[in-house]
Amino acid sequence: MPKQVKSVAKGISILGIAGIICKVIGLLFSIPLNMLSEPGVAESGKVANLFYLVYPTYTLLLTISDAGLPVAVSRMVADYLARDDARNARNTFRVALKMLAVIGAFFSIIMVLMNSVLVNMVGVQQTSMGFYAIAPCVMIVCIISAFRGFIQGQQNMLPTAISQLIEQVGKVVLSLPLAYIGLHQYHSLELGAAGALFGITLAEIISMIYMIIRHKVKKPEYNALPQNPDTKPVSGRVLLRRLIIISIPITISACIIPFSQFIDSAMMIKRMITAGLTQAAAEDAYGAFTSAVIRLINIPTALALAISVTLVPSVSSRYAVKDMDGVRQEINTGMRYAFLIGFPCSVGMSLLAGRIVSFFYFTWSDARIQLASELLTFSAMTVVLFTAVQATSSILQGLRKQKIPMYTMLIGVAVKILLNYILIGTPGIDIHGGPFASIACYSVVMIINSIYVCRIAKMKFRWMTWIIRPGLAAAIMGVVIYIMKTLLPGGRITTILCVIIGMVVFFGAAILLKAVTKNDLNAILRRRKKTA
Repeated sequence: MPKQVKSVAKGISILGIAGIICKVIGLLFSIPLNMLSEPGVAESGKVANLFYLVYPTYTLLLTISDAGLPVAVSRMVADYLARDDARNARNTFRVALKMLAVIGAFFSIIMVLMNSVLVNMVGVQQTSMGFYAIAPCVMIVCIISAFRGFIQGQQNMLPTAISQLIEQVGKVVLSLPLAYIGLHQYHSLELGAAGALFGITLAEIISMIYMIIRHKVKKPEYNALPQNPDTKPVSGRVLLRRLIIISIPITISACIIPFSQFIDSAMMIKRMITAGLTQAAAEDAYGAFTSAVIRLINIPTALALAISVTLVPSVSSRYAVKDMDGVRQEINTGMRYAFLIGFPCSVGMSLLAGRIVSFFYFTWSDARIQLASELLTFSAMTVVLFTAVQATSSILQGLRKQKIPMYTMLIGVAVKILLNYILIGTPGIDIHGGPFASIACYSVVMIINSIYVCRIAKMKFRWMTWIIRPGLAAAIMGVVIYIMKTLLPGGRITTILCVIIGMVVFFGAAILLKAVTKNDLNAILRRRKKTA
């Protein structure tokens, strides 16, 4: 198996497994959070509603702060190390760390000073303390991202995976108790939500400490890397300029989806009321969509993000030394993995939507479970599209074409916002228009990105390898899951059984259809031997 294929496969598997675990932990965190309500009030989800009104704003500011720079660091470090220039790779990290710390501090301060403005934008006064509680997190995560970008540029994904696990476990251990104390000891819904958000800040501090310690411990090992004597040191000003040039389009591209979610948080409830729903019904529908459907979809998309993070430095390092055969091999591997992951996740989650929602949100009313199940059935189809979008965007970034994903995502999100406005405001459709708008958005982006990837890399779109074989394997899996769902009664055990058997059937069908190759199996066996 080619070395570059193994490096991509290894990076995807490490980050993918960690990402799935993190997303499951995050989902498990959301279940008790949704159960927390005002003492004496039977209806659950009140703390969660406030939490999810604050969180999109934090996500947007965080994305503006550090979305592009870690990718830029990763790419530049990979480029320099490909040329045996460890000195400039290290200097790139130092410049990026200072820049990210300053930018993060700026946005943290903005979040504090503009608290009243943010509260007015979401329209709920009780979110005020929550914005204060999460504000320091922007600067902390920016600092963490600098370390992650430096390490990922060395094509080492394990520290990133460990830091992500620390964040998620810390969130459960800290956020839920603080939310409970604020709600029950101080009898304040606002303090309950603020406690949950402040727990995230504390978890990120712990993750940052881990990354700093790890960097100190590994510093002598990095200093021992070979240094090409023919390379010249690049000034901090030049490095800063390069980082900015690379990161701005990536940042804008990464900000587009959180920005659309921010618009959704301000628009969807109002549009549902226009469609004929009451304020309470609209808030409940929005809560079901954001706290259940979006969270469930985010579990398999963790694998998409693993592909994204791994592909940028791997493609970039090949491109830096003009190894176009290696670049095409990386692209083929990344695209193949994208559809191998995306197809079964979309099909399985769509077919088992009702059982999955009932599995995790068993305390909800039957009507709310039914609504979330309907939404998840269609929203699940965005997983394969999002996975392909992440892969193609990362490939284009590695090929020095970071502006293309920015433009394509702008087009896609414009389609999404327009369809959301029209569909959600239509009586009889309301919240059900959200999934269709997302499907349209990612379809547009995926198609355009794929065209550019093939054109720039001078390769054909490999329909059989990327689409048909994994798609057929997913279809076979879907038939088996549908039969099992029809024959077996609902319940947690049968749901788990459907998932496990579905995975086995897909993997077996993928081998028979040659969607999974001999090299893939060899890589898996080698990793298992190493861990044995």
